[in-house]
Amino acid sequence: MDANSYDTIANEYRDSKQLDFRKYIEEYTLEQLLGDVTALNILDLACGEGIYTRKLKKRGAATILGVDVSTRMVELAQEAEAKEPLGCDYLVQDALTMSLERQFDVVVGMYLLNYAQSADDLQQFCHVVYKHLPPSGRFVGFNDNPHNELQHYPNYRKYGFVKESTSQRNEGDFVRYRMFNLDGTEFSFNNFYFHPLTYERAFAKAGFRDFRWQGPFLAPSQASSDYWYEFMTHPPLIGFTAVK
Repeated sequence: MDANSYDTIANEYRDSKQLDFRKYIEEYTLEQLLGDVTALNILDLACGEGIYTRKLKKRGAATILGVDVSTRMVELAQEAEAKEPLGCDYLVQDALTMSLERQFDVVVGMYLLNYAQSADDLQQFCHVVYKHLPPSGRFVGFNDNPHNELQHYPNYRKYGFVKESTSQRNEGDFVRYRMFNLDGTEFSFNNFYFHPLTYERAFAKAGFRDFRWQGPFLAPSQASSDYWYEFMTHPPLIGFTAVK
């Protein structure tokens, strides 16, 4: 999806962050993978309307820069910063071509990599992240799960979304997310599928070490609930970590 397309669904995408899986799985997994962020300088790529940019600043990040390709998403993030000043900075930029004059302790990529429409794009995302990290810097993110089997795609409706793709789901094919917000609004957007090994090769070629698929993890407060069985047994989403 291009920047203009995201501009048209910016409000709906922001509102989808109220869905329970965002808090109990998405946010909790990110917290577990990042650990203590006190005094760290963080780059938040594909920051959207800045939900995690703000949360990480509140958790003690020294500086944080949120970057997104969508002008409207960044406008929403800046509006939130104006209402509650935290010291978050934002920039409209395409992560495929971005080149900043600084490095960061950690780069966060929440749903960044699954917007690569080709293996070359995926490689370029990894390369861009790599050059914005110092030695031993970390890349932490959350992604469409390439291990998720097609037959499970329709089974996440109660969590607020379903997934769709082609019958074969070849490399580069779309993975469409149809989202159902709490207020009854619906919207959709496309991710793109690549085999797990394609991801792993892209990280290795960029120079990363210790790439790992991680999670997803369920918040302990939800551990006794059967509600999350389908999500956690056949996870539609997954975290990852890598070290420069």
